[in-house]
Amino acid sequence: MLRSAAFAVVSVWIAACGRSSEPTPRPSARPGDAAVAAADARAADAAPADAAVASVPAVDTTTGASPAWQPGPPVVVGDTVDGAALRAANRARVKADRSPVTLLRGTSARELGQRICEAVVPRRPPATPVLLKPNLGGFDWFKNPKTNGGDNGVAGRITDPEFVRGVIHCLKARGHTAITVADGFGGKPTDWDRLVDVSGYRTMCADEGVTLVALDDDGVYDVEGTQPGKPLGLTGMERTRIPTLLIPKIVAEHLDHGLFLSLPKLKAHRFAVFSIAVKSLQGVAMYSDAAPAYRQKWRTHKEVGAALELIKKGDPRARATYVAALEKFAQRMVDLFEVETPHAILVDGAPAIGGDGFQVLLPSAELVALGGTNPVLVDRVGAEFLGLWDHDGLAAELGGHRTSPLLTEAAARFEVDLTAPKVVGDGADLLARRRPGRLYAMAGFVVDDVAAAEVREVHAARVDDADAPIMDGAIEPIWDRAPALAFATNWKGDVTPHRSTVRLLWSARGLHVLWQVEGTKGNTDQSRPIDVERDGLYQEDCVELFIAPDPAVPRRYFEIEVGPFGHWFDIAVDRSGRPGAVKQDTAWSGALTIGTARDAAAGTATIEFTIAAPELVAALRPGARLPLGLDRMEGKAPRQYLMAFPARTAKPNFHAPTGFGVLVVDP
Repeated sequence: MLRSAAFAVVSVWIAACGRSSEPTPRPSARPGDAAVAAADARAADAAPADAAVASVPAVDTTTGASPAWQPGPPVVVGDTVDGAALRAANRARVKADRSPVTLLRGTSARELGQRICEAVVPRRPPATPVLLKPNLGGFDWFKNPKTNGGDNGVAGRITDPEFVRGVIHCLKARGHTAITVADGFGGKPTDWDRLVDVSGYRTMCADEGVTLVALDDDGVYDVEGTQPGKPLGLTGMERTRIPTLLIPKIVAEHLDHGLFLSLPKLKAHRFAVFSIAVKSLQGVAMYSDAAPAYRQKWRTHKEVGAALELIKKGDPRARATYVAALEKFAQRMVDLFEVETPHAILVDGAPAIGGDGFQVLLPSAELVALGGTNPVLVDRVGAEFLGLWDHDGLAAELGGHRTSPLLTEAAARFEVDLTAPKVVGDGADLLARRRPGRLYAMAGFVVDDVAAAEVREVHAARVDDADAPIMDGAIEPIWDRAPALAFATNWKGDVTPHRSTVRLLWSARGLHVLWQVEGTKGNTDQSRPIDVERDGLYQEDCVELFIAPDPAVPRRYFEIEVGPFGHWFDIAVDRSGRPGAVKQDTAWSGALTIGTARDAAAGTATIEFTIAAPELVAALRPGARLPLGLDRMEGKAPRQYLMAFPARTAKPNFHAPTGFGVLVVDP
């Protein structure tokens, strides 16, 4: 598959290259050397000590770039890019750009991609080549969806290829034909091929007739066609924190005489706090410290490993070391961003993702896109949408940083006021109220405003016996009357990939319960019969319901366990006596009727049951508020102890009435 750009190399900032294609509009006049020197001085003043040591040689650092990566040619072969001119031009443009950020809401990724492109991408002559850089490499490695609840490890973490398709349709409607999709990735060529297949990018680009490029100097993609992935040397980087930075050839070309559009995914990030415009450019990072250059991206955040080791050991210096590593990462990323600033940012928030961006994925209820030509303001609005702007919880965990240091560093460097950016579009009203922040950091802390305000009650809607659902595992329309309670939290309140949704109805016959569980692998001994009570069911996959018929005595309750294949166990428990004393009545019957259904390929199960025990039926009165626990056991290693109302005990314990929620019996 050809991954090269389909246009001639034309460069002003690339040394020793002449213009050979139709001229296109150029950037406005660049600041002079004095402006560059002043900006460099500001950067140097803020540079840490190790950066000062790295910048001592006042020579072209790219002469020591990566040697040949066999069987390819040398990483840099003569051509260099004027980094100082790029930085000056980009600083001037962004500083002067006070255009609004557009926030749109929609119904699909493709629709939003097309609309946000139409709203914010600058119009250029149709002959202008366009480079689209999505977030393609920021995923959690490949997973078998059959054994991971439908999760392939990629989807939800990267820019949706359908969002990119929408942008391509917008550009084609403007007459653009030279369109390239490209990102850098730290894996092997075989990993890239697998990624573009699993993600759908290979198929999408083939469908649209656009070129797909890996920005890798691996002796494969950097030697095809016009060598789009070949790193070029950068001059004028000696006083930055990344003096050995290289620039992919195709990026330099589009910055010079094309249109460079960044298409990041709107998501929280376990290290950077969030990943939008600035963070997403790590995909193009290349360094000449070793070969191949594209596998040196880790140098941008090279201190984080030591910080995580201290965290693992419980060292009291750990958090301060972690914050310092994040600050250095921010400084380097902004150094890189100054050189390779895209002309516009189009952000895929269909949906936006809270959590950690890799393993804990907490999607927004809305599908949105945001964008603009000032990347700093786009990051500012994106941070607000994610609830990770001006956040007290972040400040408490990150040494006073109330948002990502990448954003504040970029604002200082580009001299952009973050106070009150103008937001337009039909999604602007989504920022009328403060949105909840949800960050699960690799340092071990959690900022989750949803969990902090978690619902501790669930309603049971009333139905007539004649309308009550049949317990057969098929979800009937009558269940729509019941408010849904969805959760993925464990007993500590940590969010897991195992989502459960519970609905409850009640009638004169009893309490009707529907569980829909995701991320299940069927850890059940199916050889055991389902027509007799199953002692020890809690050691396998099952859902559990705890309910106290008398709210005045919450420590006297019933426990119901039901497995995804219909196995069951019921018991009455009394802990209302002296401390530590427990009475268990295994002869008690919940008078259960059970129905289940499973989709093994999707990793889902439906579990329905009716509890018709007379003691509970008597307690089901309009307005009653009964102590309730809704829990789930899942998997073997690691074993998941999931709770709708986290008890936050030292160890997993479902028998903790003080942590029960409330069942509200609706009239």
